[in-house]
Amino acid sequence: MSELLRIENLSAGYGEAVVLHDVALVLGQGQTLALLGRNGTGKTTLINTLAGATRQHGGSITLGGAALHKLSPHLRAAAGIGWVPQERNIFKSLTVHENLTAVERPGRWNPQRVYEMFPRLAERKGNLGTQLSGGEQQMLAVGRALVLNPTLLLLDEPLEGLAPIIVEELLRAIRRITREEGLAAIIVEQHPQAILAISDEAVVLDHGTVVHADRAAALRAQPEVLERLLGVGR
Repeated sequence: MSELLRIENLSAGYGEAVVLHDVALVLGQGQTLALLGRNGTGKTTLINTLAGATRQHGGSITLGGAALHKLSPHLRAAAGIGWVPQERNIFKSLTVHENLTAVERPGRWNPQRVYEMFPRLAERKGNLGTQLSGGEQQMLAVGRALVLNPTLLLLDEPLEGLAPIIVEELLRAIRRITREEGLAAIIVEQHPQAILAISDEAVVLDHGTVVHADRAAALRAQPEVLERLLGVGR
């Protein structure tokens, strides 16, 4: 499997505050990484750094062999980053369809394929962002990232605060995107077992440093390790 993402000796944060310290990881083409850790350990900062939304103090990030750390956020999107932040950042004054067509780039993912994956959005394609539920907004945020046709999808707590039925729907979609479509992804989530079940690799952060890295299946099979690292066994 060829390499897609390489992070070496990464230090980053906000302003002069350094949150990430000497982070290193490698992700292959088509692989999914579960990014785990307790609250405040640097998971979101790492996602934001890959998207270009923090200040990088040291190290390097390469995506498909290109130096991602030298690019501005909009050029990172063009280089292959699809970012779904915690805030979702949909255009709330635009309709569902306008949200998708406003950022669409050529490739296999288009609005029609998003509607096929999320029938709720198809039913509401004329609704404004403000008229969507939280779960529908999250689906739209994922859809907007997909129509960029990225090579790496970044999902920051995509299941947070959603009803169980919506969680299941999103998990099925993420599984399809990664397992069936083969799109590489990094997923931050507070429900480790749910994400480990659809991931290839797992990394645990603590105080902005990688403290554990393993195959996702191996970590999922060790609830005592999850308990020690995260305070949760399931």
